[in-house]
Amino acid sequence: MKTLVLGGYGNFGARICRALAGDANIELLVAGRNAVQARRFADTLDGRVSAVPIDCNAPGFSQALAALHVDLVIHTAGPFQEQSYAVALAAASAGAHYIDLADGRRFVCDFPPALQHAFQQAGKTAISGASTVPALSSAVVDQLATGWRALHAIDICIAPAQTAPRGKATLAAVLSYCGKPVRVWRDGQWTQAPGWAAPERVEFKRLRPRIGALCDIPDLELFPARYGVRDRVMFRAALEVAATQRAFAVLAALRGRGLLKQPERLAGLLDRISGVFDALGTPLGGMVVRIEGLDPAGRPARRAWHITADNDDGPEIPCMAAILLARKLAAGDAMAAGAVTAAGLLSLAEFEPEFSRWGMVTDIVDEAPGASREQSTAAMSGALR
Repeated sequence: MKTLVLGGYGNFGARICRALAGDANIELLVAGRNAVQARRFADTLDGRVSAVPIDCNAPGFSQALAALHVDLVIHTAGPFQEQSYAVALAAASAGAHYIDLADGRRFVCDFPPALQHAFQQAGKTAISGASTVPALSSAVVDQLATGWRALHAIDICIAPAQTAPRGKATLAAVLSYCGKPVRVWRDGQWTQAPGWAAPERVEFKRLRPRIGALCDIPDLELFPARYGVRDRVMFRAALEVAATQRAFAVLAALRGRGLLKQPERLAGLLDRISGVFDALGTPLGGMVVRIEGLDPAGRPARRAWHITADNDDGPEIPCMAAILLARKLAAGDAMAAGAVTAAGLLSLAEFEPEFSRWGMVTDIVDEAPGASREQSTAAMSGALR
């Protein structure tokens, strides 16, 4: 399968290319606007790898894909929050499958109805959100809630390592909703809260406690209906250095008061100066997914899944779903033609070899349902290394 990775030498694209290079079922095209960077990176990879200078915003992008006989486009060139579906439509027009790493709420949630017809007509599969959310997060909830009678709450928090690579596009994505009203399912109804404001304490199995703030991601909209959640779905991000977390809260407050119109324009500056705080942090990051509800016996229950990534390997996690899905397509696994989100497409067991490859540790912990969310009482499963 001739697989073109758009943004193939970037922060996430390069990781995906390294994982797919050498796969017997894949011919890899490292694609981006800078031909020199694409070639330099492609030369470091094994297997059938070529560099392709290409601009997804240029006229004739679809024709360029068709001329290259591309079978699969993996779109990593974010941020996706303000993007159109032009790349996906170009892939459909060229007769190629499509996967992206989008975490933009509207981009992912509106993707199936917007692209369904085009990909059904092309006889190809299009998948949006093949990243930490909603691909991995849904796999975790599916595993934790197996057999449960009801889900009352889902709380998710990502905790990146301070010294892990960030990238301008990632910062622009999170800044785009900093201080903006975010629609959330809380107390059994839809309400609003400002993004990145009012951080709260979050406990992790193998990380120190952090303060996490609301992020606007697809799960907030997809999960209440997908799981029939009664009370709450929440997603937070918890930066390692508290000063940086509070700085985002200040930006959120400024935007809320109309004093800062477009904080995403600060992404480049923040990316350049964020390294100043690296000495205060570590290369250790992670994620926690907590659920509350009624277990198979109908008893109140709370359960949490944790993952811890050392050595600044946390950015590998957002790439794993796209890698797994690309391998499935290349191996000829049947996937229905049309457009879908990545929620529910992969099981947690399918991610586990990737966690092990990077020495990441996972834990499932049963927590006392009558206690606070931070109190845990029994570890159910040990580490996967």
